Amino acid sequence: MSILTRKPSKLADLRPALARLERRLFMRQALSFGALSMLTGCNWGEDDDIEKVLWVVSRFNDKVQAALFDPNKLAPVYPESAITKPFPFNAFYGEDETPVIDGSDYKLQVSGLVEDKTPWTLARLRALPQTSQVTRHICVEGWSAIGKWGGAPFRTFLQQVGADMRAKYVGFKCADKYYSSIDMATALHPQTLLALDYGDAELPPKYGYPLKLRVPTKLGFKNPKLIAEIYVTNDFPGGYWEDQGYNWFSGS
Repeated sequence: MSILTRKPSKLADLRPALARLERRLFMRQALSFGALSMLTGCNWGEDDDIEKVLWVVSRFNDKVQAALFDPNKLAPVYPESAITKPFPFNAFYGEDETPVIDGSDYKLQVSGLVEDKTPWTLARLRALPQTSQVTRHICVEGWSAIGKWGGAPFRTFLQQVGADMRAKYVGFKCADKYYSSIDMATALHPQTLLALDYGDAELPPKYGYPLKLRVPTKLGFKNPKLIAEIYVTNDFPGGYWEDQGYNWFSGS
């Protein structure tokens, strides 16, 4: 059944189709079919050929964004008076479906190209040097909100586990079945944070307890929450929305 002929039960049902439509409209405005045909040799009568070209262009766009990314340029920071209240909940499920994690039993798994794969408790994560930031979360759906996040610089964590800093990617697996990944340059950015707190208190479940990645240089869906495992790899890891058509690099 067409996406246009059925009523979705949730906004999440529409996101993959909207992402594909957005990419198609952008490409058809930016390049003519003739130009794309010369680049790819595709027969534009086949929908699969269009999809293949759009994926190629999306990967090219990732490389361009990565080349333009400045690992030393900071995202804007704001006074606490600018914090959005309440800060919005956002996920591919309803707020009442948010998993509840027992922090006393929590163990963050570490895998891939790292020297120390010992799991991390919350107490061990809190023993790392802590910092906070008031930054803007920018959602691909068109809204933004300012929040205060506290936790450990991700660079510090990666150093502690002996991560291979020459690796291309850092991936995340989450307790809510979400998954995502970022490039190593973004992982090492001074504002990329393993967030344990929101405001001046422990992260509530709806914002990602027990652990969330806060990346103010990326769009919101690149900020996974309820993180259960972190891994370092040279194999492209993709992501929940990225594998359905969203741009992977997605700098804000």
